[in-house]
Amino acid sequence: MKDRYIYPAIFSFDGGGISVEFPDLPGCLTCGDTQEEALRMAKDALALHLFGMEEDGDSIPEPSSIFELRPQGNQVVALIEVWMSPVREEMAHKAVNTTVTLPRWLKNAAKESGLNLLEVLQYAVKERLGIHERHETTRREI
Repeated sequence: MKDRYIYPAIFSFDGGGISVEFPDLPGCLTCGDTQEEALRMAKDALALHLFGMEEDGDSIPEPSSIFELRPQGNQVVALIEVWMSPVREEMAHKAVNTTVTLPRWLKNAAKESGLNLLEVLQYAVKERLGIHERHETTRREI
């Protein structure tokens, strides 16, 4: 796993906005209304796509040379760089939805007593795993 990736992206300009694709990463697509937004979205899309590939254990292809790509008249090629350490850190602390089934009487009793079931579940899991320090999550720019 690398900490830094640089991939070429093809930015296609038309009247409705800017679409972005990564030729080396099928399915990694995004768009934006402005150049700034398209660049930001391209960086986010690349980071999340590569993170997903890492998580799935997929092999990550080598990026093409920009000289091998042949953009059309309404297209330009740009190199997009992502640093994966902050992406991995953010994703590790990202809250995820989990379904928990409780007997109705227990859920009602918790509600009546004002318990926040999410806090109780998090506390119980940390206690069971022996995790005693508090982890703070901060949003970082990808």
